[in-house]
Amino acid sequence: MTPTATKVDAPDHAAADGHWLQLRRDARTGIETVRAHFEGHAYDPHGHDELLIGVTLQGVQRFRCHRSLHTSTPGRAILIEPGAIHDGHAPEPGGFTYAMLYLPQAWTAQLLARHELGGLTALQPAFRHTLADDGRLSLAIRQAFLALHLDEGRLACDQQLDRLIGLLAGQLDEAPPRGDAARPMARARDFLHDGMAGDVGLDELAAHTGMDRFRLTRQFKQAFGQSPHAYLVSLRLRAARALLAGGHRPSEVATAVGFSDQSHLGRWFQRAYRLTPADYRRRCTNVLDLEPGEP
Repeated sequence: MTPTATKVDAPDHAAADGHWLQLRRDARTGIETVRAHFEGHAYDPHGHDELLIGVTLQGVQRFRCHRSLHTSTPGRAILIEPGAIHDGHAPEPGGFTYAMLYLPQAWTAQLLARHELGGLTALQPAFRHTLADDGRLSLAIRQAFLALHLDEGRLACDQQLDRLIGLLAGQLDEAPPRGDAARPMARARDFLHDGMAGDVGLDELAAHTGMDRFRLTRQFKQAFGQSPHAYLVSLRLRAARALLAGGHRPSEVATAVGFSDQSHLGRWFQRAYRLTPADYRRRCTNVLDLEPGEP
């Protein structure tokens, strides 16, 4: 399929505030392609299980990641590793437009190993820079995005993804993940992962780490950039996103990941991803049936 401006530029979801968003999910690789435009506030702090690789197409895109404020302009490559908490807003009139690839960790690790570009068996990368001024990398991101987003066929997608992974490998820092040096914080993090669906209290978390709750909260935020509660919400949202992409109903997902009900999940999901859970599920699966209460 030859890329056409008409198809790429037609938004799937538009709002009265000027925001719009497109999302496609490649069934073969699990890669999601997102193209969106935001004016003013874009989304609240959140993280993803995938590697986020993208470019700003228009305007000024500003976001916090790793406790630093980053400003991306057209042509700059955006590199965000799994779990890195980030937000987004447009600081100037006219907003910003970006294209983003969400690369699953397992798929990326497999492709890196296949091309002998690191041989990682469990990919937990940290990028050396969140923004990269690399024209070749930015072009590769855009070409891979178009191939997948416009469904150009397996051969075109494979070749563009191979080129992207080859360039991306040079951006990875194989140092241990941030925060793991502090063992109590690692125990607190693992406890939240293991008990994600439960009603975890701060006293319970503090007892597990052997710290008082005030010191725990302070050091946890220093290690991971979020309070324990915000980290837990982000963890639940990432799990919910994966289940929804697999076709599970929002009401089932809410219970499975620890939200009190479907509306609770929906409020947090929209703040982070600017889509309802039901809408995200439909985009990933083309399942059109609605259950009672789904928007």
